[in-house]
Amino acid sequence: MAGPRTVLLRFLPALATVAFFVAALVASDTSLGDIGRYAFYVLWGVLLPGTLVYRSLRRRAHTLIEDLAFGAVTGLALELVAWAVFMALGIQSAVTLWPLAVVIPFAAVPRLRRHWRVRDYTPVPMGWSWSIAATVAAATGYLYRVYMDRNPVLPLNDQTRQFVDVSYQMSLAGNAKHNFPLTLPQVSGEPLEYHWFAFVHEAMTSMVGHIDLPVVQLRLMIPALVALTIVITAVVTWRLSGRAWAGPVAALLIFLVGEFNAGPAWTPFGSPQTTLMIWASISMTYSIPLLVALIGVVGEGLRERSADDPVPALGRTAVITFVALFALASCAAKATSVPVTLAGLALAGLVVLLRTRRIPWLIVGMGGAVGAAQLFSTAVIFNFKSYGLKVAPLSNIQGLWADPSDVRTGLGQLVLVALVWFAFLINTQLRLAGALPLLWRGKLKLDSVQWFLLGGTIAGPAVYLLLNGWNSSYFTHAGLAFGVILSGWGYAEAFERAGLSARGRWLLAAASVLFALTLTWVFVVHGAGWQHRVEHAIATRHPAPGSLLGAFASSSTGSGPAAALAPMVAAGLALLLLAVVGGLLWWLAARRFTALRRCGTVVLLSAALLAGAPTLVSDLRTPKWDATVWGSFPLPAGKVDAARWLRAHSEPSDVIATNEHCWSPDDFQDPTASCTDYRTFAVSGYSERSVLVEGWGFAPRVMAMGDAGGAGPAFWDAGLLKKNDAAFYAPTAALLDELRDRHGVRFLFANRKAGAESGELKKLADPVFDNGRIAIYEIRGAHGNR
Repeated sequence: MAGPRTVLLRFLPALATVAFFVAALVASDTSLGDIGRYAFYVLWGVLLPGTLVYRSLRRRAHTLIEDLAFGAVTGLALELVAWAVFMALGIQSAVTLWPLAVVIPFAAVPRLRRHWRVRDYTPVPMGWSWSIAATVAAATGYLYRVYMDRNPVLPLNDQTRQFVDVSYQMSLAGNAKHNFPLTLPQVSGEPLEYHWFAFVHEAMTSMVGHIDLPVVQLRLMIPALVALTIVITAVVTWRLSGRAWAGPVAALLIFLVGEFNAGPAWTPFGSPQTTLMIWASISMTYSIPLLVALIGVVGEGLRERSADDPVPALGRTAVITFVALFALASCAAKATSVPVTLAGLALAGLVVLLRTRRIPWLIVGMGGAVGAAQLFSTAVIFNFKSYGLKVAPLSNIQGLWADPSDVRTGLGQLVLVALVWFAFLINTQLRLAGALPLLWRGKLKLDSVQWFLLGGTIAGPAVYLLLNGWNSSYFTHAGLAFGVILSGWGYAEAFERAGLSARGRWLLAAASVLFALTLTWVFVVHGAGWQHRVEHAIATRHPAPGSLLGAFASSSTGSGPAAALAPMVAAGLALLLLAVVGGLLWWLAARRFTALRRCGTVVLLSAALLAGAPTLVSDLRTPKWDATVWGSFPLPAGKVDAARWLRAHSEPSDVIATNEHCWSPDDFQDPTASCTDYRTFAVSGYSERSVLVEGWGFAPRVMAMGDAGGAGPAFWDAGLLKKNDAAFYAPTAALLDELRDRHGVRFLFANRKAGAESGELKKLADPVFDNGRIAIYEIRGAHGNR
């Protein structure tokens, strides 16, 4: 039995990570009480029930970290079921007790009782544990710098700004605390045909942990989900590849190594897979650990095992159960997860069918379970809506080589098209280069798991290229989850084949760090000016249309849309040339020095996988996606204070009416400015109440028109909007009675910056709150009619 000192050393990486996590929260003004309540929620509401259920279904234990990682994801999936049951029964006030549905049977039934304590775990290498701990700590530090430290939990004053999506996402979480199924909080009663499972998780965190929603969203939820993603990626990669050290490589690639860029963090190919989307898209961040776990159990079902396999099998029952559970949880966590998984299964099934001439019934069964989850989300959650996505091949990138002035030569256009494709591959796929040795060495004779991973890896960006719109790039993110596992696997195999000595491993590590630091220094210090130089050269030198520089111009006087790619392309080509020259010199040197033989591949792969390392560092220095600048909206403290007063003095069934329907970039400094951008969500977000008509820019029926910018069409029910606004500017007793009796409106939230309310309103309704900026009125008789 291990002594206390051994146990302490074994758990030291985890303890250090938790300490760093807590320090980051405290440094960003999170109270110790909230941190303690969140710890209770994680342990009681996620880890305990999830780990017990996972242990009871898997055949044999592997490692403690695997039990806890899969247990956490299982807990997230079970949480959705618990929410649905408690909400349907109308007993959400007792939802803190839901884990008892698992705890009591596991305490009472002798066969289940043994799962409380497991003794036969495989020890995890200390280097492995410290690698994962360092990755989680680095991710937490990054999020602290670009998100937590830049966003106060509540606005500090009337000049505070906030990223556009935050209050919208918070409004959905608030709705999930009181409604089943969810509705659109900004338009009372409007169905929410959207992937909303992430907001159920946010709501459950608030309800089970008794934590304020802004604290959950702006402090606790995002770094915790990122940490879980890193750990579950490492665990799944270890399980599927059978190589422990493939796990830390994949974990590094899924977050800390970003898109390849040669300057400030930016991507021309849809939403970035790191930087902005990690904290701005809660649904994506929530969906990735669920998707990785789904990949893990599907891959486990496909895995061909040998008698001396170091990773014990989960068992057929566990595979079938968890494929169904994780697919169901993933289907409306993010709409892109399940289709990419189905593509991977389809490719694996086709290969097995051609290879064996037999129907692979297990693959068919898993595909049926995943397909059923997709059908459920399509029919029940999304109501067959596509959210504006349409088949439009290459529409997302062909604008980069557009030549509206027809000034390029045929050769110049051909060169530019090739360079755009080159930029797409290195920007979005370079960190997946570790998969190449698997494909090259095996001459595409992959096993079923690898075909499954390759299918998902290809399907993600392929669907992005097939469809239209910025939102289609989330398919690329889903493909990344498959790709990093395959890349970590391939790199681990290449590392093993290199047979490096201890000295060689240290030299490789030192050279990799030096390369990453040098590249970061070059890109961060000098990259910011490259774009300006390219555009200046095109504007002043008037390069020939057939020249390399001229290919980036779409007119004789200015740069084209592809000019923004020039620094990335130049850096990529320079590194490619360096790799070719370095490879040739290495080959020549290896003929003389035998120690260099078989090492060139792993050296080259190390450089390729680390080429995206400068991205997050660049973002740390000058955040391109600054939540307080880019895409930010005014969020005055006075408005939030009034909304939170409503939360404290109203019932969840109460409906609010407001006169504010659009976003004003200058906080309504010009009251005559036209209302064109209908993305305002603060009233519903901070009151946790439904609003009769607030901002409708993100309404599913508007998004289905392909308008993701918020400046969409006028409100679809002009008569209702007219009555809503008349309640503020031309109120009558009959109108207020109609809003109360027909639409459930109890309070009127008048933003005087958007327009001063009529003086008659004070005679017809009761003033209950006034801070100068915001006045709130209660419609008479509303109490008795609830």
